[in-house]
Amino acid sequence: MAGSPPIIYLNNAATTWPKPPEVLEAVRQSLALPVFGSGRTTGSQGEDYVTLAREALASLLAADPPEHVVFTQNATDSLNLLIQGFLAGCEAGCRVITTALDHNSVLRPLHELERQRRIRLTVLPFEDGAVSPESVEVAVTPDTRLMVTAHGSNVLGSVQDVSGIGEVLHDHGVFFIVDGAQTAGHIPVDLRALPVDAYVFTGHKGLFGIPGTGGFYLRDPESVAPVRYGGTGTDSFSLFQPPGMPERFEAGTHNHPGLAALAAGANYIASIGVEAIAEKAERQTAFLIRELKKEPNVTVYNEHPSLPIISFNIQGMENDDVGFILARAYGVVARTGLHCAPLVHRAIDGGIGSVRLSLSWFTTDEECRTAARAVQGIARNANSSIGSS
Repeated sequence: MAGSPPIIYLNNAATTWPKPPEVLEAVRQSLALPVFGSGRTTGSQGEDYVTLAREALASLLAADPPEHVVFTQNATDSLNLLIQGFLAGCEAGCRVITTALDHNSVLRPLHELERQRRIRLTVLPFEDGAVSPESVEVAVTPDTRLMVTAHGSNVLGSVQDVSGIGEVLHDHGVFFIVDGAQTAGHIPVDLRALPVDAYVFTGHKGLFGIPGTGGFYLRDPESVAPVRYGGTGTDSFSLFQPPGMPERFEAGTHNHPGLAALAAGANYIASIGVEAIAEKAERQTAFLIRELKKEPNVTVYNEHPSLPIISFNIQGMENDDVGFILARAYGVVARTGLHCAPLVHRAIDGGIGSVRLSLSWFTTDEECRTAARAVQGIARNANSSIGSS
């Protein structure tokens, strides 16, 4: 639109943009040649993007063996498959633990199972953006079988001590599923070292892939029953789902363009180094928070996030209005509302929601300065309006 300010995209916790050129080229190439997949074609003109993506993700996340990396539609799909599949082997009414930090991709499946009286659910409160291993220890009961929680909060940008929590859970024989939708690609993840049973990722956020891809790493495939069945291109005489990995959980044709993008995104991150990505994000996030805190009517809900996520409100203004002004007047694309994490907002802002700024590797320092000036300008105008009323 003529006269519109250039886009400053700060909604990367929802979906990253822009994508690396390598990702866009991988998608183009994947569509330019016939689909190649072992057991599904006699052709050999294309790349085996499924294997390339599996190996790239296994390398980036230190997931061993690569066959235990399973591809799905997204993190929500992965969480549903893992939760339903694990609980298929549990007695009705077993105890499950989650936290008030979690996203609806965790909360809704668990609350639905509780409504069906298949589980009893404990939701742990958080303090300073995290749930402590000590509080998990207290919450575990003899009938506790499962804990599901986010590695990183999509509202507060805080990172959970999943290592400490995992050690507590494993001491009690409790299965541990970690939602890594906000951490994969943003901070180092070493699944050889972390005491988690399953780790979930999504393709379109920090891994720089496109929507429609995600997956999980599962340490012990026998611990989770498959809940989706169909063709795999292997063992086709059998009328039952193959027990081997990853076919145990991957039924039907893969999203080849999406996995081509995911492989390219993971390799792009590896070429930069996750540590370098995290260091830049930390610096830029700290700058933005310092600038926002200069305005007395701006409330920042976590002043020391470990992820490039900043949630704030301006006193006397609806967060939707702040987001509208940021986008229309300044070209700053943010997100407003509850961010699919209602229990976090119930705890931090009484359930009104917040404005969220979230950065990526492609966010520039100048964009951060412009965004900070934009929020400051809106806050000062709001303060003047309150003072004159």
